[in-house]
Amino acid sequence: MENTQQFAEFIEPTKCAVVMWDVQNMLVDKIFNKDEFLSNAKNLHSIATTKKVPVFFTKITPLPERFESPARKFFMKNRPRNIQFTPDGFNLVIKPLEGDIILNKNTASIFVGTNFELVMRNAGLSTIIFSGISTELGIESSARDALNRGFFPVVVRDAVSSSNREAHERSLQNLANMMLLLSTDELLALWKK
Repeated sequence: MENTQQFAEFIEPTKCAVVMWDVQNMLVDKIFNKDEFLSNAKNLHSIATTKKVPVFFTKITPLPERFESPARKFFMKNRPRNIQFTPDGFNLVIKPLEGDIILNKNTASIFVGTNFELVMRNAGLSTIIFSGISTELGIESSARDALNRGFFPVVVRDAVSSSNREAHERSLQNLANMMLLLSTDELLALWKK
């Protein structure tokens, strides 16, 4: 947790929002560290709620085939499908509480096609704390996008996961070079001060 004290002002709960990225059945069932991930993500959600930190849940919401991005279809067509798109698969594993916001989204960035940035700026929130699945896809894309838009991204390294452990670890190494990575316990310790 080196140098986190210099970030303490940015991690002040009144400046933060928590993003629970795609904690849906079809993804949670495929990750390499399901029990640890769920324990940490649920703990983060609970403490954020106690601290009155807004929590945003994202949900993969596919567009009808005709309206899907041609580029996305091109690059995804040869990718092995280990996800079954069943109605139950889209359900959230961690249940949103009253006051939590659910964002339906169609891309790997929380900023594309949603009103998330507008809501953050309207509420005067400057720090986005990321938890969820998959580290190397939506978490990394959204965290980089947040940084490029002037927000302070924080990735909770033991409350993010993937079906590909190697890609997850590589992504965390990349993100550590440009933003703050904390464990759930480190973040919660800062919030208790």
